Amino acid sequence: MSNWLKAIAFLIGSAILTRLIPFSSFFRNVDTMVHEFGHAIVTLMLSGRVMNISLYPDHSGVTRSLVANGFRMVPVALAGYVIASLFAWLLFSLYARGKYTAGLGIITAIAAVSLLLFVRNSFGVTWLIGFLVLTIVVFLLPAAVQKYYFLLIAFLSLEESAMGPVTLILYSLQAPSRAGDAAILADVTPLPAIAWSVIMLIIALWCAKNAILAFVSRDRYRQPKPALSSEGRPGRGA
Repeated sequence: MSNWLKAIAFLIGSAILTRLIPFSSFFRNVDTMVHEFGHAIVTLMLSGRVMNISLYPDHSGVTRSLVANGFRMVPVALAGYVIASLFAWLLFSLYARGKYTAGLGIITAIAAVSLLLFVRNSFGVTWLIGFLVLTIVVFLLPAAVQKYYFLLIAFLSLEESAMGPVTLILYSLQAPSRAGDAAILADVTPLPAIAWSVIMLIIALWCAKNAILAFVSRDRYRQPKPALSSEGRPGRGA
């Protein structure tokens, strides 16, 4: 089976299994948080202004910002799905190297910055405070709890980052004007919303494939490197 087929099968299995986990809906907003955070950071990088971010119970979100029209709108609109997909890959890469504590630290930092600087609606603020408190408590618990807590977030982020563009494709086919970021990209470029949705899906699946390969190959990352002999080749050492 090719790596692409393995990745798709893994994603489908993950989507089914994570639905069985109690309170999994709460953690699906991590992907939304990262998605909107991506929009905000790229806006600031392009000298734009972030007005606020809203997070909603249905795992959707909105970033309200001011940025010059034209080319700058392209990276800003692309940033949400692309950064969320790259972030899911990062989480699995960190886990493969046994650095899930660092991963939790990164997630906590994004949540804290989002709460302090960007998110202003009541649900978003309440969710961020609850998530931060819960994550800080997990930091005080044994390493095994931290690892499985991190894996829960990583798998849900991976699933959400891959399924988001699929939903975008459906909207692009049924009501292109409601296709979120793809609709914005269609307004400022010659490509239609469906084309941008497919592009974002390809990026998401590529990141998902690499994330899954990192997860299934994690033992390779953790094996100690062999000692080098005097000739510079692997040897037994002294």
